[in-house]
Amino acid sequence: MDNGKRVLVAMSGGVDSSAAVCLLKEQGYDCVGATMELYGTPPEALDDARAAAERMGIPHHVLPLCREFEERVIRRFVEGYRRGETPNPCVDCNRYLKFGLLHAKARELGCHYLATGHYARILDDGAGGFRLAKAADLSRDQSYVLYPIPRSLLGRTLFPLGGLTKAEVRAVANRAGFANAGKRDSQDICFIPDGDYLSFLERYTGQTFPEGDILDLDGKVVGRHKGAAGLTLGQRRGVGVSSSGRIYVCAKCMADNTVTVGPEEALYSSGCAAGDWNWLIDPPAAPLAALVKTRYRQREQPAMVIPEGDRVRLEFEQPQRAVTPGQAAVVYNEGGAVLGGGTLVETWK
Repeated sequence: MDNGKRVLVAMSGGVDSSAAVCLLKEQGYDCVGATMELYGTPPEALDDARAAAERMGIPHHVLPLCREFEERVIRRFVEGYRRGETPNPCVDCNRYLKFGLLHAKARELGCHYLATGHYARILDDGAGGFRLAKAADLSRDQSYVLYPIPRSLLGRTLFPLGGLTKAEVRAVANRAGFANAGKRDSQDICFIPDGDYLSFLERYTGQTFPEGDILDLDGKVVGRHKGAAGLTLGQRRGVGVSSSGRIYVCAKCMADNTVTVGPEEALYSSGCAAGDWNWLIDPPAAPLAALVKTRYRQREQPAMVIPEGDRVRLEFEQPQRAVTPGQAAVVYNEGGAVLGGGTLVETWK
């Protein structure tokens, strides 16, 4: 088999990555399966991945990466919350593990490509390079969390599901006879399956996040919170303050252990800055007009993108709601290609 057709497929045990193997095999690729064993990986996920690989007749490797996952993803997640941020661990997992360690493993196994079950596309840019772009099914698009892929690896990355809907992917899995064809999608962070972030942080760190004052925009105490780390900007439910109108978390000060609440209009920002920036185009020498997302489910919004050394400043055409440090800012062109992205570090009114 031509080494240029050999591909390492990241197999989570879910229907998407299993269907990716089936599609790649049909396209003539020589597939090798690999499953990352991480903190909190359920044994049934490993079993499902092994079963899918066996059914497709491909070799399968289990990669014990608990230590790397803890260092690169979980600790960064915990440290972010301690700073009052709302980090996105999926971005760090893609940055360091899937498109870091797994790409290295692919080369070690003689694979030219790494493939995953993400819903996104890699497109030829017409000039000998490649672009990361949105999936054809915009309701499934995952390009927002894929911006950390090194530009140099785009041409060695495959997203077989990028042109399909979820229903079409399940049909592929059913056709192949996978036992996991009807498996439900995971909705929460993989290492916090119950979605209770504050309890996880307290278990992991061994410390209790103490109660503190809730302030209004004038600095007046209006209530008590049960741990600032458990609240995020824009949150309305479960804040712990009764009011005649709707109020939202507008700010957190971890040093003072205070949470500030206010009306929805207090949530809007005119701009932000992002660090750890990864360009997927030639870095621009001047500001450029583009579209930006600062939340996973947000529609892209017009903004000016202004490079400033090792970070990027974004000036929104219209003020944006609940722009949250720790989340990602991802910039697109009008055609849906990702230009770059980074971690939000600062906002302003």
